[in-house]
Amino acid sequence: MKKVSIIASSILLFFVICFGGYKWLIAGEIDGNIIFAGSIAIAYLFNSLTWGDPRGKEKKDELDLHIMAQSAKIAYVVLMILSAAILFVSEGVYELKDIKNIPLLLVVCLTFIVWPVTEFFYSRKYK
Repeated sequence: MKKVSIIASSILLFFVICFGGYKWLIAGEIDGNIIFAGSIAIAYLFNSLTWGDPRGKEKKDELDLHIMAQSAKIAYVVLMILSAAILFVSEGVYELKDIKNIPLLLVVCLTFIVWPVTEFFYSRKYK
């Protein structure tokens, strides 16, 4: 099953990249749909490489749960840093008062808030 998942995910990613490249060469633009579909295809490929099943493993042992917890923490911090970098690069400014893309600024601010708030409410479950 793992080989089938990897092959199917690789084929999907290949077609998304080819279609995106075709649209870029013909129309001269990169479509948001291609970026979104490419992201999903990459996620499925890495999930297949890690677990062998697009839905993840059915039963997870302690090592699997530890891997998932640690990778979630690292991924969240990386996402936080990358979203802030995208904000400042896309706006071309280095001061918060000069930022015009308020929705993106709100998303970046939410990345700093969501983790501690989630931990707070989750910890209340056990206290």
